[in-house]
Amino acid sequence: MADSMMSKAATMEIPINSNGDSRTLAEDDTLEQAAKNQWSLKEKDLQQVMVSGPNLNETSIVSGGYGGTAEGIIPTSSIKDLRMKSRGVSIAPSQTAACRIASQPEDIPCIPGSNMHHTNSSSSIPADEASRGVAVEKFDIVKKWGLNTYKCTKQMISERFGRGSRTVDLELEAQIEVLRETKRKYESVLHLARALTNHFYSMVQTQNALGDTFADLSQKSPELRDEFGYNAETQKLLCKNGETLLGAINYFVSSINTLVNKTMEDTLLTIKMYENARLEFDAYRADLEELNMGPRDAVTMARFEAAQEQYQIHKDKYERLRSDVTIKIKFLEENKVKVMHKQLLLFHNAISAYFAGNQQQLEQTLKQFNIKLKPPGADKPSWLEEQ
Repeated sequence: MADSMMSKAATMEIPINSNGDSRTLAEDDTLEQAAKNQWSLKEKDLQQVMVSGPNLNETSIVSGGYGGTAEGIIPTSSIKDLRMKSRGVSIAPSQTAACRIASQPEDIPCIPGSNMHHTNSSSSIPADEASRGVAVEKFDIVKKWGLNTYKCTKQMISERFGRGSRTVDLELEAQIEVLRETKRKYESVLHLARALTNHFYSMVQTQNALGDTFADLSQKSPELRDEFGYNAETQKLLCKNGETLLGAINYFVSSINTLVNKTMEDTLLTIKMYENARLEFDAYRADLEELNMGPRDAVTMARFEAAQEQYQIHKDKYERLRSDVTIKIKFLEENKVKVMHKQLLLFHNAISAYFAGNQQQLEQTLKQFNIKLKPPGADKPSWLEEQ
């Protein structure tokens, strides 16, 4: 009995905590009090963070488990210093950082990008200057264009209202007017020739269909076989000769189209450039005359010299284009005579041979002008192209 009481008393004297470790009650009270103090400190820090934000200078990051050594603690002030350096913010040197840098071994490489801000700022200066130079150049181009447009518009209005003078080359102006009238007449010939081609093509197709019908009826009507046969052969012959004549007319139309819409149009384009140069020349000439009649001070003399330089530039351009127009009109007239002589002879011989019923002469005309007829169905795409 006494032994059991002693063992029960011994048992009651040994405290057991929640982890199964045997510690004294004094130690439990000490740990509990330390935990409360730590919790109160954490609660105060949390309230401070929520009110004024975290103070990175007083916090630290622990790299390790609970109870680790002090070597794993990294102060966040060093991280803040690195961030501010990367953003280009100057940081006052501290003794702690100097000691930490001095304690590092020499084989640790330096952090790249510490001078990145200065390099980027220095490299951005030439880029800004280049973009500014391009903008200034574009502005100068727009300014010159606007000034030139204003002068030409003013000269054009003054000419239309009879207040300004214009440079006139009577001989060249007459040649230009003749060329424009000739182009209008040739366009009319081209329009009529195309209409003739379309109508004649329809007639040839009708003759071809009529010949097929006569041939079919000659097979189905024994009592009129010979009559239908004669008419079918006649229509087939007319259709063949009509296709030959169509080849000649198409060649005629193609040549006239090239003469009107390419050769003459190219000359008229040069004439348009010449007329624009003439207008610019007269505009700068009027400007120079106006400055010449004004006072002769230092500012006016500078403007007068600049206007005289522009006048000379546009005068040279006007004379060059006038020479080009004269040469092109001369060559165009020679080319027109050669082309039309050949095409009119072809058209006459082909039409005469067709309506005379002379098939040999019609074929000889095409050989004379090196015209090759396309076989039937040549314009249609092949089955492979259709796929």
